[in-house]
Formats: sequence, structure tokens, C-alpha cells
Amino acid sequence: MLKSIVAILLVLGGAVAVIALLGSRLPVKHTATRTAAFRQTPQQVWDVIAGPPTWRPEIQKFEILPSDDGKRKWIEYGSHGQKITYEAVESVSPQKLITCIADPHLPFGGSWTYEIAPASDGSTLTITENGEVYNPTFRFVSRYVQGYTATIDAYLKALHSKLDAS
Repeated sequence: MLKSIVAILLVLGGAVAVIALLGSRLPVKHTATRTAAFRQTPQQVWDVIAGPPTWRPEIQKFEILPSDDGKRKWIEYGSHGQKITYEAVESVSPQKLITCIADPHLPFGGSWTYEIAPASDGSTLTITENGEVYNPTFRFVSRYVQGYTATIDAYLKALHSKLDAS
């Protein structure tokens, strides 16, 4: 029995080591882009994405922070206890919004650029993530398990649900 437990622990430890090694060979920075069409106008899309994020199912609450440089800052509290501080670094209604993670203590960081363009039947939204994953194990998971576009895909799905319900 003890040999079996030791063998299992060695296999698990080896797997973690291989994952960390493979993750360390991946670049820290990545770029991912997705575009989605909406039947709403650019202004209607803008009003939702630039407003409170309470329409996203993974957000339990959010808090607006005081700005020390005129830029909008807020904290999003996720359903799994995570807390992330964001800052809007560029805001051009209803065309472009750039937000970045404003917490240097997280194992990841980066920015999202939202570009809204008019279309004949509404608008399109392109989200580009310029991400950074500092931890090699998280880098492996981000690339091979979750995928770089998983968060953008979930965001766009929630946005479609919000706008289609309006």
C-alpha cells in the first residue's frame, strides 16, 4: 500500500515538473483576438461594456475606486473568490476602450482592447487581449488546457446574452 502511494506521488510530482518545464518554454506574452457581430448599434454595445460589469455571470460584485490620475478604476470580485483591479487607460465612446489589469501582484497581467465598428445590421466588437502569464505552470494551463481565447469567448457569450435580453 505504501509503495502504491509513493508511486502515485512520484507520478504526480513528475507530471507537475513536466508541466512546469513545458510552461517555462512558452513565451510570457501572448495576443489573442476574437470578433463578434451584434444587432445593436455601436452606442448600445458601448453602453454595456463601458458600464458596470454586473451582467457577466462570473462577477459577484464590483467596486469603483477613486482615481488618482483621471482614469476610471474598479475592482471585480469573481465567483471563485478572485479579486482583480482594472483601469481604463483609453476610452473613446463608442469606438474604442482599452482596459488593463492594475494589480502587479497577480500571476498574470495585460490589457484588453475593445474596438466597436458599425455594420449594416448593427455592429461588430473585436476584443484583443495582450496578456502576460508569469508563472510557468499557469502559462502551460493557459495555452494548452484553457486556451488563450477562453476568457474572451466567455465574455462575448455573456455580452450576447445581455444584449439579446434587452
